[in-house]
Amino acid sequence: MSATVSSRQTLDPAAPAHTTRRGGMSRSRAGRQLHGGKITYAVLILFTIGSLFPLVWTAIAASRTNTRLAQTPPPLWFGSNLFNNLDKAWNGANMGTALLNTTVVAGTVAASTVLFSTIAGFAFAKLRFRFKNILLMLTIGTMMVPPQLSVVPLYMMVAKLEWTDQLQAVIVPTLVSAFGVFFMRQYLSQALPTELIEAARMDGASSLRIIWHVVFPAARPAMAVLGMLTFVQSWNDFFWPFIALTQNGNPTMQVALTGLSRGYTPDQSLIMAGALLGTLPLLLAFVLFGKQIVGGIMQGAVKG
Repeated sequence: MSATVSSRQTLDPAAPAHTTRRGGMSRSRAGRQLHGGKITYAVLILFTIGSLFPLVWTAIAASRTNTRLAQTPPPLWFGSNLFNNLDKAWNGANMGTALLNTTVVAGTVAASTVLFSTIAGFAFAKLRFRFKNILLMLTIGTMMVPPQLSVVPLYMMVAKLEWTDQLQAVIVPTLVSAFGVFFMRQYLSQALPTELIEAARMDGASSLRIIWHVVFPAARPAMAVLGMLTFVQSWNDFFWPFIALTQNGNPTMQVALTGLSRGYTPDQSLIMAGALLGTLPLLLAFVLFGKQIVGGIMQGAVKG
């Protein structure tokens, strides 16, 4: 009886064809890419327009005159004074020195924050030592203290060291951040297996070699994200550089922009031209390194 049933199943031409058709359908569905609907594209377009509007409006205002910007309705398209305003802003606010200083400050702060935060985050995530939890809580607690409270003692310390109007006055206090330490600690506690560290120690690797050959490769996606966030934050920082530096000495980009807003009636088109000059380097950096940054983020998401 079983032999008869098996022979019927073998001789039945519909059975394998049906199985193949269903298998092919499942394989085609599995290999097919997902596509968004009309609502998804509409929402993405709206978000894109909303994100680009401030930058476009800054360029439009920078290409007009101050008189035209004061009129109603405001201009909605580019004018003919863009390069003239950019030249005035560049020469009138010491933009060349400010651009160089901001690049040095932001690059140094981003590199040091990534380095020190990764090492400290690895120590809090994988090493055992006394008072580890207490030190971690104290580090996180510093994030809750408003930065305005530390301005007076910090300025007194900078003045005693004779660092006023020098770049180290804005670099040294921000060499490492509590957010960076906490961020790297949370990432390494999940992305870095403890067995990998133990295997490296059994092979005779020192702590410095483990950090260089094990921790840094595993933390590369998070390091890219932290470096990008720190660079942008340091580039746009205004409060402490405005106190420690002067507009005519060693200004950063945000401090130099304050020189464009002086006078009884500030020239808004000139201010927008300076803001555009301060934004273009960030856009250029993202165009050049955006693929590596996004790739690092996606690599970290896949590993997680």
